[in-house]
Amino acid sequence: MAEKNLTAKDILQKEFTRAMRGYNTAEVDEYLDSIIRDYDSYQKEVTQLKIENERLIGKVDELTKQLALNKKTSPTTPGSGVTNFDILKRLSNLEKHVFGSKINNVDNTIDYSQVNK
Repeated sequence: MAEKNLTAKDILQKEFTRAMRGYNTAEVDEYLDSIIRDYDSYQKEVTQLKIENERLIGKVDELTKQLALNKKTSPTTPGSGVTNFDILKRLSNLEKHVFGSKINNVDNTIDYSQVNK
């Protein structure tokens, strides 16, 4: 970032040499006053943006630390090699364990002759 060379005070106190066919000093002063107002608002905005930038950098650092900490403490998750078949097989084994022999003794067939009556 380029260093600023002028301040509002520098612009305000700038004196121009007078010449025979020079510019109207009142117009020059009025123009410099408008530049000073714009420069002051620019400086305020730059200061606010620097503060916001520092805050956001701190937030990024904080979130990066939290992410690193979570990666260290989180248990390993199944890899991408896990297929739907593996999941269904695990689910089936879990059902057998939870429900035991109840699954084998249940008749899941429907007698349609009894439905219409």
